[in-house]
Amino acid sequence: MIKKEYTKTGRSCRVTFELPPGSAERSVSVVGDFNDWNEEATPLKRRRDGSFSITISAKPGRRYHFRYLIDGHRWENDPAADGYAPNPFGTEDSVIEI
Repeated sequence: MIKKEYTKTGRSCRVTFELPPGSAERSVSVVGDFNDWNEEATPLKRRRDGSFSITISAKPGRRYHFRYLIDGHRWENDPAADGYAPNPFGTEDSVIEI
């Protein structure tokens, strides 16, 4: 799930990334151009129900490419992304439009 909440001024958007229970055994990070593809910069927090979630701030008027890094070794896209785009590794990135 991806949820977007724009501020009243429209200068920022709070984006929540959430994966359901059972998506990972240990850890999930959202990795994308909004954090310079840093695998450790944006870890999702495990909730009591076993789901993973994090909310970040992003600038409106942009397209952001991202993927989830699950358990430190498996890359996944988000089925709720606004779209997908090819990446240099021969796969696709999730795309979110803010």
